[in-house]
Amino acid sequence: MTRPRKTPKPAPSVLRSEIVSQPQVLQRILRRERKKALRLAQAIDHFDPQLVLIVGRGSADNAGLYGKYLFGAHNRQIVALATPSLITRYGAAPDLSRALVVAISQSGESYDVVETVEAARASGAMTVAVTNTEGSPLANAASEALLCHAGEERSVAATKTYTAQLYLLALLSAAMTGKQTLIDHLDRVPDAVRETLDQELEAQAIAERLRYLEQCAVVGRGFCYGSAFEIALKLAELTYVVAQPYSSADFRHGPIAVVDRGFCVLLLAPKGKVLPDLEELAVELGRRQAEVIAISNAAGLCKMATRALRLPSGLPEHLAPLPCVVPGQLLAMHLCRAKGLPLDTPRGLNKVTRTR
Repeated sequence: MTRPRKTPKPAPSVLRSEIVSQPQVLQRILRRERKKALRLAQAIDHFDPQLVLIVGRGSADNAGLYGKYLFGAHNRQIVALATPSLITRYGAAPDLSRALVVAISQSGESYDVVETVEAARASGAMTVAVTNTEGSPLANAASEALLCHAGEERSVAATKTYTAQLYLLALLSAAMTGKQTLIDHLDRVPDAVRETLDQELEAQAIAERLRYLEQCAVVGRGFCYGSAFEIALKLAELTYVVAQPYSSADFRHGPIAVVDRGFCVLLLAPKGKVLPDLEELAVELGRRQAEVIAISNAAGLCKMATRALRLPSGLPEHLAPLPCVVPGQLLAMHLCRAKGLPLDTPRGLNKVTRTR
């Protein structure tokens, strides 16, 4: 990967400080949570769950999409995303007596996530919280907790806690497999995220190009599907752009009809098993004269794109979503600046959202 130009020095913001802190957060997780994850994996093996149910809202739900692929591909589990309103609104709690329930929340204070865990635990499920807040209602409701160690996240837009959640899910999944190689791969992630941060100057240049953007599609597939949703969320909450996330397969089933000359599509396309599908889509988008922004470490796809935010090589595909989301965070931050919008206090939003 070619070393980009020096990172610019934009006006300070809480958001930027939290984005650039992500490598340090991941290193802390590895130091402080590795042994707990290994111990927890043994308890899960003894429990022998028949399915994994993941519950979260917002960015945590996007992290859950990543977990769905992880626990399915590496642990061969049946994985579902929870529907909290079945419990909190309809009073129709399913039988979760043989489930491993993984609940994800930055604050640990979302009522519906906590109530889902309480109901699951009461039915006999094994419950694990993934949260940044020790002693939170969620951490107390679950039988076990893995902590993000991200420090207080003050910007409304979640960044460091999202990658921390992905990392904890990857750590737990690797520990559950008992494969040392998967655990060892995690050591390389902080440096990969640090290297990806060097793309900030290119993200700033692309943001200037997209200053008047009003709508776009964000497309990924496989392990990066959840990060496509997360980048779309960052664009929506920071820049007020109508950003729609899709898998590359679903995008072809109708939504691609919106693409014509100049329509912006962000493609999350690290090397891996789904790359050929994304390359085929890039060709079709080129025929339609779309504005394609690639987040990739595949040279051929980067050449097909209008502009590219380049990823480092060397990580296995299942860990690519961690560095892959970082260029999207940087792009959303700089597009927010280019549009003259508030970085740390998007309109009408609070840091902690409590839903039922």
